Amino acid sequence: MKRMIGFIVLLAAISVAHVGVAQAPAGAPAGATGQCNDGTYTTAANKSGACRGHKGIKTWFAAADTSKAKTSSAKTATTPTPAASPAPTPAATTAPSPAPATTPAPAAKASTKTSTKNMAQAPGGGAGLVWLNTESNVYHCQGTQFYGKTKAGSYMTEEAAKAKGAHPDHGKPCK
Repeated sequence: MKRMIGFIVLLAAISVAHVGVAQAPAGAPAGATGQCNDGTYTTAANKSGACRGHKGIKTWFAAADTSKAKTSSAKTATTPTPAASPAPTPAATTAPSPAPATTPAPAAKASTKTSTKNMAQAPGGGAGLVWLNTESNVYHCQGTQFYGKTKAGSYMTEEAAKAKGAHPDHGKPCK
C-alpha cells in the first residue's frame, strides 16, 4: 500500500511539472528556455531576470522550478524508487545568451537625435529676415543655431513673424 501511494505521488509530481510548459518553436536556438518580448531568445535557467533589457518574457519554454514540490513529495513517500530522481534540466551555459547588440532599440534612439551644426540651412534668408519655426511659432535671428534649420518653417521679416503671433527664441528680439 505504501508503495502504491509513493507511486501515485511521483506520478502527480511529474504531471504537475509538465503542466503549462510551452513547446519551443522550430526557429529557437538549441537550449532556449524562453523568448523575450523583443524576439530574442534566452537560455537562463530561471524566469527571474531572464529577459532583463529585452522588454520582459513573452513565452517561457522550460518547466517551472519544481524542486520544492519534488522535495515535499519525496518526504511523503516512505520507500525511495529509482524513478523518483528529477529529470535533468538543460544547463544555462550550453548555448550562448542572446547578444544585446541585436536589439534595434538603441539604433532607433541614436538616429532620432540630430545636430543642427551639420544640418544644411534652408535656401534663402539673409539680412533683415528671421526664420519662423511654424511648428513651435518661434522665430530665430540670423546667425543663431536654428536659423533656417528646423523641420518646418519659412523666412520673413521680424514684423511679419510678430504679426503671425510668433515670439522670439529665448525672448530675445533680433533688432
